[in-house]
Amino acid sequence: MPGESSLFERFLSTDQDRTLLFQRVVLGVVIFPHGAQKLLGWFGGPGFSDTMGFFTDTMHFPAPLAFLIIIAESLGALGLILGLGTRLAALGIAAVMVGAVLTSHMSFGFFMNWFGAQKGEGFEYHLLALALAMPLLVRGGGLLSMDGALVERLRSGSASVPRPSRT
Repeated sequence: MPGESSLFERFLSTDQDRTLLFQRVVLGVVIFPHGAQKLLGWFGGPGFSDTMGFFTDTMHFPAPLAFLIIIAESLGALGLILGLGTRLAALGIAAVMVGAVLTSHMSFGFFMNWFGAQKGEGFEYHLLALALAMPLLVRGGGLLSMDGALVERLRSGSASVPRPSRT
């Protein structure tokens, strides 16, 4: 129907806000190395197999959840940098941050272990990541996002999304 936007368009929609651009790129750049450690073994990380083993054997997470954590931090971070699937990427990273706080960091308190005085890391980093992710989840990717470009193409009619036929 004319004037009716599809669920896909609403999922991708965003305004051209520069603040959202800044938030998504910073969050993506900060999270990507963590994901690359888990997925690819970059930056001194364990790589995919060892990370899966840690999550499933040590943390006792189901394998599908372990896989989603790795994907959220690696491909989700790339999605944020590009502004592609911003809301889904922000949701994935927010879920990982909440999960990390609840399963690993809450018992160490608020502060990171800046001075080596505690046995683990607190959850202040995770709260900052959540603070960056939530506006992206709600408002989209902002200026220069691939999401915004896709919506413009859909609205201009130069690209179309297949819709199920109504018979």
